[in-house]
Amino acid sequence: MPLTKLRILTDRMTGAERRFSLRTLVVLSSLPLFGVVAAFGLAPDTNTLDITPETVVEAIALPVLVSTGNTGTFERESVIQPGDTLANALSRLKIDDLEIQRLLATDGVRQLALGIRVGRRIQATTTHDGQLQAIQFERNGAPALTVHRQDDGFAAAESSELLETRVVMRSGRILSSLYGATDSAGIPDKIANQMAETFSTRLDFREDLRRGDTFSVIYTVDYRNGEPIATGKLLAAEFVNAGKPYRVVLFSDPFGHEDYYTPEGESLKKGFLRSPLEFSRVTSSFSNSRKHPIYGFHRAHTGVDFGAPTGTRVKATGDATVKFAGRKGGYGNLVILRHNNGYETYYAHLSAFASGIRSGRAVNQGQVIAYVGSTGASTGPHLHYEVRVAGRPQNPMAVKLPGSPPLAAALRARFLEQTANWSDKLALLRGTNLAALD
Repeated sequence: MPLTKLRILTDRMTGAERRFSLRTLVVLSSLPLFGVVAAFGLAPDTNTLDITPETVVEAIALPVLVSTGNTGTFERESVIQPGDTLANALSRLKIDDLEIQRLLATDGVRQLALGIRVGRRIQATTTHDGQLQAIQFERNGAPALTVHRQDDGFAAAESSELLETRVVMRSGRILSSLYGATDSAGIPDKIANQMAETFSTRLDFREDLRRGDTFSVIYTVDYRNGEPIATGKLLAAEFVNAGKPYRVVLFSDPFGHEDYYTPEGESLKKGFLRSPLEFSRVTSSFSNSRKHPIYGFHRAHTGVDFGAPTGTRVKATGDATVKFAGRKGGYGNLVILRHNNGYETYYAHLSAFASGIRSGRAVNQGQVIAYVGSTGASTGPHLHYEVRVAGRPQNPMAVKLPGSPPLAAALRARFLEQTANWSDKLALLRGTNLAALD
């Protein structure tokens, strides 16, 4: 074969070998990848129901636990429940009975046991066998009482705590009810009640409340070591009803007497509240002729009936003296209050009287005097309320009621100094959509 042809044939074979080697390398390097894919796939129409599962049990060596001799302590907490004695509350903390007896013999704890309050917390540190090491009792309006083990007994001392009062500002919008709105805004029920009672001489929350009404409140909260422990009092509030704003501010006179006024110094406390109940509905109005629901014949209805559940608190609508408290015919349980200027108010069908309500007792406007019931000639729980002037029944919802005297001129400067700050803050809150501002 000629040398030239041999060289050409050799070059072609070398190129073919090179191409073969490259193809082989690509195919071989791809095999693991296809193998992995195949490992995660199943052929179509594969029946997995015939595969018998197998259970594999493998022994695992656990570390050896080292005994500590039960030298640890336990932190436990209990809350005073209705009907509790201090001994009952302590027993829930797994404290040994003998330890409880020794603890109750301690001077500070013995005094505390005489006036325990529902909702107060008790925190105890004990050993595993119930031996008490230390215990802390939460108290109302005072630092917590801490008791430590000392020899064979216990020693009590007041805790060194940080007690402070903070001012809180919140606002909200009425969508369905006042309490629904205050709950949504995170306002405590105590403040909601104070707001409703304060505005009750200007607004009737049964009839006047409108969807879209707004309100703002400024109040105090007591803190202990950075934790809230009690709601304080309402300092100022604004309620915008149907576009009309109503404002109140708290003022304290030189003798410590507190009352609510408008920012201009006009007293909000009238001679009478329009309603003796915080929230209710009128079920029967004042009438000169009404068919009696029990007797069946027509007769005058000399008052207004407010429907409310049994036990609802009934409040005195004005400062007065109790003229009568007892049972009286169709009225059932009845309280009659005698006010100035010949006014009298009647509260009938009561389930019970408030503590201390008896003839001759002086009561203040807004004071709880009794509870709604259905005694006497009554078809269901409600309050029958009358206003009489010179012995003659008047329509409680229409009669002109006497007001309170205005702020004395001598207190004007003191009033403005105290309340200007709250008025400014209400102006800041007005028109905002704040849910809370601390």
